[in-house]
Amino acid sequence: MSIKAEYIWIDGTQPTAKLRSKTKILTDRSKLPRWGFDGSSTNQAEGHSSDLVLEPVFSCPDPIRGGDHLLVLCEVLNTDLTPHSSNTRALLRPVAEKFADQEPIFGIEQEYTFLKGERPLGFPEGGGFPAPQADYYCGVGADAIFGREIVEKHLDLCLAAGLGLSGINAEVMPGQWEFQVGALPPLEVSDHMWVARWLLHRTAEEFGVTASLDAKPAKGDWNGAGAHTNFSTRAMREGYDPIITACEALGADGKPLEHVRQYGTGIEDRLTGAHETAPWDEFSYGASDRGASVRIPWQVEVEKKGYIEDRRPNANVDPYVVTRLIVDTCCTELARREQV
Repeated sequence: MSIKAEYIWIDGTQPTAKLRSKTKILTDRSKLPRWGFDGSSTNQAEGHSSDLVLEPVFSCPDPIRGGDHLLVLCEVLNTDLTPHSSNTRALLRPVAEKFADQEPIFGIEQEYTFLKGERPLGFPEGGGFPAPQADYYCGVGADAIFGREIVEKHLDLCLAAGLGLSGINAEVMPGQWEFQVGALPPLEVSDHMWVARWLLHRTAEEFGVTASLDAKPAKGDWNGAGAHTNFSTRAMREGYDPIITACEALGADGKPLEHVRQYGTGIEDRLTGAHETAPWDEFSYGASDRGASVRIPWQVEVEKKGYIEDRRPNANVDPYVVTRLIVDTCCTELARREQV
């Protein structure tokens, strides 16, 4: 029996990488061979030496094609089988392994905006603007909600694929939505996020709509789009002192700028200090404070254990990068404190 395996990878487009995919026909779904592609067409190689390798690292049922067909997420390798320079998953792997004994887990809130042409769904087609932000967040009704049929289909497809989605909701701007992935370990949450993004683009494509991860899709008095990243370790889930340690580690000398510079394109446009953000060049943390860089949820402060929310990452952040940075920064300091 022929099996369609959709090989998915992350390209080398700058400043924000894009997803690519192509179909390989297999006869045995238990064997996922390496494959190749033309890197000169994906901003990953020069034409005179363009062969690159696709290394399968995660697979799940293909909910679009159904049956035994598969979605296959791949790392990009050079022909000597070393990680390609665009392969950010390869950089996360050793960090995740190094701190695995701390049991870090993540939940990532992926915001995105549906565009019809150049304008968000719900914006008047002839120009101008809809009513100000007020009724759109978690709203109901045709005057407030745009694109729900796409969102519901995407959710069903992700669940059918076995991805770890934990919820969806309409966001603050018309045509803006969010889905959440996790809580899962660093590699798993990132793999699931990339496949969920691919399914989002693929679903929107069927409706003639673009799903944009732009950090500020509508200029002016509108919320941007982020990927709020929730994080905890075993110690943080058991006590409050490690919560504070993690927050202070993220704010230590040099760390805020190191992180925000890798938290997605257009960070200065989104992190302005308005619209539930902290300024991009300042660091703060606080309980129940959505205007802080890092929020400690109210129930965490009450129960004195749980997780923190880094509110700085953009919607277009690379999940392999944000999870690597947070694990490396927080777990290094947590390990140091344990040894003192």
